[in-house]
Amino acid sequence: MSNRHLARTIAMQTLYEWDFNGRKTDDVLGLLHENFKQFAPDFSDQGFSEGLIRGVMEHQAEIDATITKYAPEWPLEQITIVDRNVLRLGVYELTFAPDVPPKVAINEAIEVAKGFGGESSGKFVNGVLGAIFRDLQASGKIAMPTPAPSTPVTE
Repeated sequence: MSNRHLARTIAMQTLYEWDFNGRKTDDVLGLLHENFKQFAPDFSDQGFSEGLIRGVMEHQAEIDATITKYAPEWPLEQITIVDRNVLRLGVYELTFAPDVPPKVAINEAIEVAKGFGGESSGKFVNGVLGAIFRDLQASGKIAMPTPAPSTPVTE
């Protein structure tokens, strides 16, 4: 497992615990550090997880509004706690973390959802984040990938 994948996994577990216990934001970073002690005591990239948690906390209202907009048939409180917090991380990375390539943010969110969510979690997360990605591309907020130059065939 890559360091960033582990960092995202522990961030999701922390957000899950925070959400499950009533969303008390005063000690979410304390929860994160306890999760590192318990699940990855020798992990060296805790700053990445902390940045994710801080970003989700700072932009929670916007992130939740985005999830609500792109999953209109699923009120936020009816989305499973795992899926809701995987989406929070994915939306944060897509919209507020320009150093993370959009495809990486989406693929990582899908993998975390598959690992911790239900049978359809990966598809659900993919559908929501994919729709957000397409709209961000259409609005110019995410650049369209430039196609690789074609190599002429020589005979």
